[in-house]
Amino acid sequence: MNSALTSTTTPPASGAPLELPVPVQPSAPPAPSIHVRAVITWLAIFPLVAVGMMVVAPLTEGWHPVLRALVLTLVVVPAAVYIVLPRLFAGYGAVLRRRNSLKTKS
Repeated sequence: MNSALTSTTTPPASGAPLELPVPVQPSAPPAPSIHVRAVITWLAIFPLVAVGMMVVAPLTEGWHPVLRALVLTLVVVPAAVYIVLPRLFAGYGAVLRRRNSLKTKS
């Protein structure tokens, strides 16, 4: 006999449905607008590209420009996506939370 299939609870005597507590989920902050995302992405990409161009220029002097761009983007894009952008978005979120907490205090 399978004990998992047998019910050990009985319905409420009043015939009302059994209500389970619903966990309250904290509301997620709204996503930044497309304009804010564009500015934050530019703030991550521009310095990485500028520094990357200066670093690889002496090493890739005789290379075709497309090959230079390929090498540069192989370094810049992962650095931006995995390191710089998460930190910038976290900073932006912290600024928003601080600004909202200051508004609620006044």
